[in-house]
Amino acid sequence: MGRDRAGLEGDADDRDPDGCADVGVDVGAGPRMTARDEPGRDEPLDPGDSERLEGKRDRLARLLSVLRVLHAHGEAGVRPGEIARRTGMATRTVYRDLRALETEMQVPLWSEGGRWGVQPGAFLPPLRLTLPEAMAVFLSARLVTRYADKYEPNLASAFQKLEEGLPDALREHVERTLDDLSQRRIDTGFNRHVEDLTRAWAERRVVRFRYAPGRYEGAERQPRWAEVRPYLLEPSLATHALYLIGHDETRAAIRTFKVERILDLSVTPRAFKAPDAGALAATLRRAWDIIADQPEAAVVLRFTPAVAARVREAAWHPSQEVRELGDGALEWRATVAGTIEIRVWILSWGDDVEVLAPELLRADVAATLRRAAARYPAAAGDD
Repeated sequence: MGRDRAGLEGDADDRDPDGCADVGVDVGAGPRMTARDEPGRDEPLDPGDSERLEGKRDRLARLLSVLRVLHAHGEAGVRPGEIARRTGMATRTVYRDLRALETEMQVPLWSEGGRWGVQPGAFLPPLRLTLPEAMAVFLSARLVTRYADKYEPNLASAFQKLEEGLPDALREHVERTLDDLSQRRIDTGFNRHVEDLTRAWAERRVVRFRYAPGRYEGAERQPRWAEVRPYLLEPSLATHALYLIGHDETRAAIRTFKVERILDLSVTPRAFKAPDAGALAATLRRAWDIIADQPEAAVVLRFTPAVAARVREAAWHPSQEVRELGDGALEWRATVAGTIEIRVWILSWGDDVEVLAPELLRADVAATLRRAAARYPAAAGDD
């Protein structure tokens, strides 16, 4: 018999007044007071602050106790009355804590026949990272954080778990990152979509949604329905956005979807087979950044001597080829999926680059620069 998520009322991103919404859960560890909760070593602790801090710890310890009981009973589940007996709590308090686990800590619970449990696969095995490995993971997550424009509760929770056991210098940097994250705006719809897409991706289940396409060249297109096999979730440094890459069954092709434009998302019960890893990797290598579903374009650029050395320092695309010209300039070639994304990169070089091919891209960049110059008529007349 299938089990459904508990479906408790309340939003997964609501915050309790005591600020426990972004606490990471580790079923193998007890409650821990983070650096942000600790009073200053040389500051006298206000009695009111002390009571609130103690309340935070008590509540977190209670939630972790409930979670441990749920986890210990595995797929069989457990009745709230039994949780109450095991933890010495009132049954009413157990029900309230079950709600908090799902809505605040986003633990996926199921409820069936009066028994409660944690959805299979909700927790991954603990990682045993060396200090250099932890630093590598932190830097990767930090890069995502720098370009995120929204608060991501799961990223915050992951940071809190990562800081366990780190030296003070690194732990303080993690705390500063958490403080920075907490200032970002909260987009509950986006966070919910990311969770559902992650679950569908992990379980290889088809998703169905309406998609509002972007506007290109002033043309506005109507939202359409799509049924998609999620192959990958990928962040873009260029657009500061998250994208879903997958097989669009309604178009019979791989397509790229910006998560912020996804509407009315649902995870269907239909499963799909994993894509061929080699074919998917080859498709993604064609993209300049994220978009890999456009026809290939052979791009040829000429960079001036002023920036030639900087261009040579980086591998901008797997297919790139560079050739030094006699005057110190550089000829750069690559074959990419469409020109939408590389166009932005080309324009970022200003007048230090010239598009030689394809002709449509050359004309587009030239027209863009003419329009830009027209906005500065006084400056243009000074030359």
